Amino acid sequence: MDAIDVIQALFESEGAQDYLGEPVTQAEHMLQTAALAVHVKAPAPLIAAALLHDVGHFQGVLTGADLMEGRDNRHSDTGADWLAQWFGPAVCEPVRLHVAAKRYLCAIEPGYYDRLSDASKFTLGVQGGPMTSEQADRFAASEYAADAVTLRRWDEQAKVPGAAVAPFREYRRLLVTLVSA
Repeated sequence: MDAIDVIQALFESEGAQDYLGEPVTQAEHMLQTAALAVHVKAPAPLIAAALLHDVGHFQGVLTGADLMEGRDNRHSDTGADWLAQWFGPAVCEPVRLHVAAKRYLCAIEPGYYDRLSDASKFTLGVQGGPMTSEQADRFAASEYAADAVTLRRWDEQAKVPGAAVAPFREYRRLLVTLVSA
């Protein structure tokens, strides 16, 4: 199987499962996140990052279920590292930083925490809570921070039961163009 087939198989297997206390499946969540990126005509690598941002819940020793039991599965790092076998930093780094972006936004944006779903509030605590001012400064200075913050905002909006979105197959061509040689 090629890279895109492997990823699609994850969407159709593990992705079809519940999304950790949210009212959608994991695949629905990722497809909704990508649809939001497409809607604003985001660059192709950021659309791919939006589509793939939670694949780390399917990889690694700890799963999304472990996260909901209070053990950080570090899915952003796991997913970015796994995706790096096929994609470059413009796809992988926003994936790696999307949890840090939640911690950052909770630290610097009044009211952001209140807009999180109950599941996101719970996982925020497991993932380290809001950043300190020093952590926020370091995060903001990182090369992919802006993309990660944009991705994070879509992530929080992408939990709508029954939302009509394009299926994974509609993203295949875009992903193929981004696979590293």
